[in-house]
Amino acid sequence: MNVHKAKAFGAEAPDADLKELSINRREVTPHDVEIEILYCGICHSDLHAVHNDWGATTYPIVPGHEIVGRITKIGESVTKFQVGDLAGVGCIVDSCRECEYCHNGDEQFCEKGWTVVFNSFDRKYGAITYGGFSENIVVDENYVVRVPENLDLPSAAPILCAGITVYSPLKHWKAGAGKNVGIIGIGGLGHMAIKISKAMGAYVTVYTTSQAKADDARRLGADNVVLSTDAEQMKTCPKQDMILDTVSAKHNLNTYIDLLKVDGSLVMVGLPAEPLEIGAGNVVHGRKSFSGSNIGGIAETQEVLDFCAKHNITADIELIEINEVNNAFERLEKGDVKYRFVIDMTSLKKR
Repeated sequence: MNVHKAKAFGAEAPDADLKELSINRREVTPHDVEIEILYCGICHSDLHAVHNDWGATTYPIVPGHEIVGRITKIGESVTKFQVGDLAGVGCIVDSCRECEYCHNGDEQFCEKGWTVVFNSFDRKYGAITYGGFSENIVVDENYVVRVPENLDLPSAAPILCAGITVYSPLKHWKAGAGKNVGIIGIGGLGHMAIKISKAMGAYVTVYTTSQAKADDARRLGADNVVLSTDAEQMKTCPKQDMILDTVSAKHNLNTYIDLLKVDGSLVMVGLPAEPLEIGAGNVVHGRKSFSGSNIGGIAETQEVLDFCAKHNITADIELIEINEVNNAFERLEKGDVKYRFVIDMTSLKKR
């Protein structure tokens, strides 16, 4: 496989700062596009992966899976894109393409396992993948999405992960007019969930432990805000058709299962490192369910980008340069961001 060198920012150990690295990118093959990366969001899972919190990190690691850029080169067999097109890359850069889930557009459930944009073994090319904290990336056209021109590009980058992660379950559980949708947590995922569920027509209730975030939830479009530390507010709030749980720390799920209507579902999209307990009686009474959802397929990722373009939805971001990334990681660990850091990747070229 022919390769070229690319500038990137990554870590060489769990406790090491991110720094400039030189990585290999494959040269464009017939179905590939090469994308100059303009912006890349920082997700909490980037932080977990860099710190090896899940125990599967291969170093050096170059994180980043909320990628927006412009196509600079295409393979001879590419039909979906042209040089100059705005394009996005999320979590998935390949899958088996043969199982029922790949055929149904649910590549995130690929039976043989999908290839993650970073820190994943690329079975086809025999190398570890590197993510969006880089000047460019080469991806098969079938795993690239088109970014609508009317979206603000830095603020659109988080749609590639935060946006699709909440859009997919909201769509699956039929959020819309006449439905009560609860959202736990107002962070990178939660703030996008408020905007998207509201645009779908749902009555949106946000649960938070912070009065300051309660005020911000209303600004973001929530119809109702409940302080989860206030027993009276929790007791009197409306029952929910579904509750989307975006929290990645240990918390009491049973409190929220109690707030579901009959046949309601608590849907987990956060990724707490510790196991969470559920009382059997809480789900048996009312035929309730505890469910989960994981990003979305390529077609659905395109769908959420188009939905956001139609409804003028983007993330609330703090735009930073690449030399600020270690400070951003420290702040993200403390929850000190409203609500997504996005890196101006053109700043890497200026180093």
